[in-house]
Amino acid sequence: MTALDWFALLHPVLVILFVYPVVGATIRLGILVREKRLGITQQPALVPREHADHGRWVTAGVVVAVLIALVYSFISKAMDPGAAFLGGTPRLALLLLVAAGTLVALLALLKVKRAPLRASFTLLTWAGLLGLGSQPEVWRLSDNPFSGAFWSSHYWSGVLLTGLFLFNLAARPEITRQLAWRRLHVGSNVLILVLLAVMAITGSRDLLEIPPMAQKPPAAPAAAAPGSADLAAPSQA
Repeated sequence: MTALDWFALLHPVLVILFVYPVVGATIRLGILVREKRLGITQQPALVPREHADHGRWVTAGVVVAVLIALVYSFISKAMDPGAAFLGGTPRLALLLLVAAGTLVALLALLKVKRAPLRASFTLLTWAGLLGLGSQPEVWRLSDNPFSGAFWSSHYWSGVLLTGLFLFNLAARPEITRQLAWRRLHVGSNVLILVLLAVMAITGSRDLLEIPPMAQKPPAAPAAAAPGSADLAAPSQA
């Protein structure tokens, strides 16, 4: 395996070792928060804060994992001698700059408090991921929502999953204060659980379908110039 292949493993490793365990802890804390609110059980005062913190961590982990996968897609295509990377180094630098800007928008979302700023940085983060993911170098089974491949696509499931995580993070103050937002929060989390299962299945499938750099076939040799075979024939005689 090459260094780039090890970099590619950061995406699934981060999801397996961090995102999924933190999701489990977040769900458990959310159940405890609900029991505390309904008076079913007595819980420490820090439980709601712990639930919110875990939600922040898992959202940040998901966005970072997606950015790693997207950056790998661009770099691997740019370094692949058998593939033509449109735009060359300037376009690659621009894509990496957009990825960095998306990460900055996420960090800002984690810091801001006012609702307009939360909404703005949420949209900027998700728009950055969508813009990067729409590039031709990113592995997508289909972009047609009327095809079965679209609904079994790891990429499109990840886009929706990331959007739901970002929504829950941005709407945390409203979820805390209003019952309607809490119900919307619960509904989105049910969909998140379904998408996490889909992502685990489709991600494992794609790891088998996308060969690592070390196993990709070598680039085809350049075509010989016209008449070169005739010129070489006498020396082979």
